[in-house]
Amino acid sequence: MMRTMVRLDRIYTKTGDDGTTSLGDGARVAKHHPRVAAYGTTDELSAVLGLSIAHGLGEPWRARCLSIQNDLLDVGADLCVPGAPGHEAKRERLRVQEAYTKRLEDWIDEANGTLEPLKSFLLPGGTPHAAWMHLARNVCRRAERHVTELLALPGEKEQVNPEVLRYLNRLSDLLFVVARVLNDGGRADVLWKPGG
Repeated sequence: MMRTMVRLDRIYTKTGDDGTTSLGDGARVAKHHPRVAAYGTTDELSAVLGLSIAHGLGEPWRARCLSIQNDLLDVGADLCVPGAPGHEAKRERLRVQEAYTKRLEDWIDEANGTLEPLKSFLLPGGTPHAAWMHLARNVCRRAERHVTELLALPGEKEQVNPEVLRYLNRLSDLLFVVARVLNDGGRADVLWKPGG
């Protein structure tokens, strides 16, 4: 797969002053278009993970979150260029592959195997790093909702790589499990008390 290096000489272009932005294929869309909302939210998710890393997240989750941040740029690049895998025109496009999601599933299985089963829903919180992961999970779910909103638009279902949705779905599951791991293996989880 070809990896294109990005070069930014100028930060502002003034081309978005009319409320539109360019997709990776050159098409211009409104900045509130569901495609832009989807890849913008993956960028927001990466920033939340960056906050946890910046606040001293320990290994192995620091390295794994850095890897996820890189994946999220790949997800954004995939969403930014309409067209499902195999429909690339003149040049190869960066597309999220099944291996991305499989890696997350392996991490989920490894981490979840160390936790006691839940008997209640959780309140987001506990340790600071667990709280960051709960926030990241919620932003991830919003990105997932934006992708499903995009898929519901006429003509867009064929223009979205289905692996993007699977990746985001699995990532939100991983972030939930990581929050529990970072809550002293679930011992510091804050349990929901219905009516309490």
